[in-house]
Amino acid sequence: MSWIAHATPTGTVTIDWIVTSIQSFLSSLGVSQHGHTVALWLFFAGCGVLQLCLSFLVCTPIERYWPLTSWSPRNPIAADVAYAFFVRLVLFPLVAFFEYSWLQQQLDRFFLAHSISPPSLTVLVPALASWPLLVFFLYFAILDLSDYWRHRLSHRYGWWYGVHSVHHAEDQMTFWSDERSHVLEDTITYLWLIVVGLLIGVPAFQFPFVILGFRLVGSMAHSNTRISYGWLGDHIFISPRFHRTHHALKAAGRRSCNFGTALSWWDILFRTAKFHDSTVETGDAGAEPAMVTGSWGEQQAAGFRRMVRLARRARKADAAKVTS
Repeated sequence: MSWIAHATPTGTVTIDWIVTSIQSFLSSLGVSQHGHTVALWLFFAGCGVLQLCLSFLVCTPIERYWPLTSWSPRNPIAADVAYAFFVRLVLFPLVAFFEYSWLQQQLDRFFLAHSISPPSLTVLVPALASWPLLVFFLYFAILDLSDYWRHRLSHRYGWWYGVHSVHHAEDQMTFWSDERSHVLEDTITYLWLIVVGLLIGVPAFQFPFVILGFRLVGSMAHSNTRISYGWLGDHIFISPRFHRTHHALKAAGRRSCNFGTALSWWDILFRTAKFHDSTVETGDAGAEPAMVTGSWGEQQAAGFRRMVRLARRARKADAAKVTS
């Protein structure tokens, strides 16, 4: 199977066995048409839900027993929960595996037709072929670096921040807040990571697990907890305290910092890190109420309206500069 060709031998056997078992079970139920595709979908959807459950099992106790703050009354989180399961069951398998795998196959065919070696870290540095776990970590780190710049740019351009502010509008931040996002921003994020993944040759099998790694760290980073990773841990991974500074009410929009997704290295390297802030209050004063407590549809509509407003404001500002 080409989709697991670059996995470790143990991983290849394990995943192949799981997918084959799912396909056999589907056949026993009379689902034979497109059985392999359905089995792959169920496998990756299952991995997505498993990551969500792991985040719940880890983050719920620390938010309960070591909370940073509390609220009365609590904002509804039904929209975030529903969207989290929708992403894991539908968008994640569709985009992170099937779309990525299809695009990679098309790219490989193009390179083969033109006698060009497909882009890959192991082609660039052949010695890495003997270190599959190191290669996976390098893929993770490079994609995290690219997502750092995507996130930083989303705070730089007004129209982009308009949709990104759906995420920043949350004034009662918990681990579920990681799931709060505008569909347009999700589209940009996936396309951004897919392009970078293809350019560095991330195998189709590994790409979804890099994304799940980001989501796992992201859930913890959004937790309402006073737990710290310690000096060393905070300088490696994005901790709840570090990321809460990014969500500070006073740091909305271009004034923000701490843009990293999983690793805090990039903020340190590019001088956007702020470690010693004691942020408690989060949110965005410019966000309309629908972004904060509205339903999923109301949040999406409000984000689109703000995107349009900020884009128009930017055009007027540019026109004023030209005429002045």
